[in-house]
Amino acid sequence: MTTSAGLPAVRDSLHLALLADPVGSPTVVDLAEAAIEHYALGYSKHPPHVLFTEVHGARGLLSRALTSGQTHEPIAVDLRRGIGWLSALLGNLAFHLGDHTGARAHLATAATYGDRSGDTRLTAWAWGAQAMVARATGQHIRAVAHAERGLASVPSGLPRAQLHAWALLPSLAELGREQEADAALATATRELEADPTGWAPGRFGYDVAEHSLHEAEAQRALGRMDRAATTAEASMNACTTGTPGWAAAALVLAQAEAPTQPADAAQRALDVLTRVPAVRLRSTSRSRLAQLQITLEPTRAHGVEDLRDRVHALPPAIDAHGVATTA
Repeated sequence: MTTSAGLPAVRDSLHLALLADPVGSPTVVDLAEAAIEHYALGYSKHPPHVLFTEVHGARGLLSRALTSGQTHEPIAVDLRRGIGWLSALLGNLAFHLGDHTGARAHLATAATYGDRSGDTRLTAWAWGAQAMVARATGQHIRAVAHAERGLASVPSGLPRAQLHAWALLPSLAELGREQEADAALATATRELEADPTGWAPGRFGYDVAEHSLHEAEAQRALGRMDRAATTAEASMNACTTGTPGWAAAALVLAQAEAPTQPADAAQRALDVLTRVPAVRLRSTSRSRLAQLQITLEPTRAHGVEDLRDRVHALPPAIDAHGVATTA
C-alpha cells in the first residue's frame, strides 16, 4: 500500500540522492528504479493528476543530472532508461486524463529513450500505449500499425502477451478482423502460460483482470455479447470494488448487457458513478459511460434518464483553464 504522503517522500529521497551525487551514481539509479516501481504499483491508488505531478517532478530531477555533461556513460544509460519509463508513466497518465496529444508526446519520448538505452521492453510498451491512444480516437488502422511496431521488438512472455491482448486485439476486433483477433488472443494466452512470471502485478506488468477486460472488449466488438459479459464479469470479480479496473470491467459488462437488459445496464453504470468519485474516473470510463448512455437513450428503460443526468453532470477531468477535477 502507499499513501498520498508517500508520493512526495519518494521524490524527496531521489532529490536528496542527487544532492549527494549531482551527476548520478549507482545509488541514484537504484533510487530511480525504486521510484518507478513505486509509481507503477501505486498507479491506481491516486487520482491521475496527483500522480502526474509527482512523476513529472522525478523525471525533471533525472533530466537535470543527465544534462550536466559529466555523467559516466554506464550511469547515463541507466538514467536514460529511467527517464524513458517515467515518460511512459506520464503518457499513460495523460491518456487517463483525456489529454491524447500530451499522451502521444510523452510516449514518443518514452520510445526514443527506450531505443537510446537499449530497453526493448520500454520501446515496445510505448508503441503499445500509442496504439491505445489511437484506438481511443477511433483510428484503428493506425492502432494496429503501432501495435505491430511494438511487437517487432517486444521480448517473449508477459510483455508479448500484453502487446497482443492490450494493443493489438481490441482494434482488430473493432475492424471486424475476427480470425486475426482470435489469433491475437490465443497468442497472448500462450505467451502468458509459458512465462513463469506471468500475471506479474504493476502498471508495466499484466494481470488476469486486465487480460479479461481486453478480451471482453474484443468479444463485444465482434458481437459476441454473451462471451463479452462472461469475461467482463470475471475481470470485475478479480478487482477490488471501486478501483479504476473494477469500474472499467463493470462498464464493459454494462455495454454487453445493454442490448437485452437495458435496465440492468443502466443500474450497473449508476453503481459505478456512486462508488467511484469523479476525481478517480479515468477518461476511458468516462468514454464508456457516454457511449452507454447514448446506446440506452432510445430504450426508456428504468434508470436511463437518471444515468443521462449523472453523466451530463460529471465535471470534466480537466477544465477549460487546465485545472484538474479535485476530490
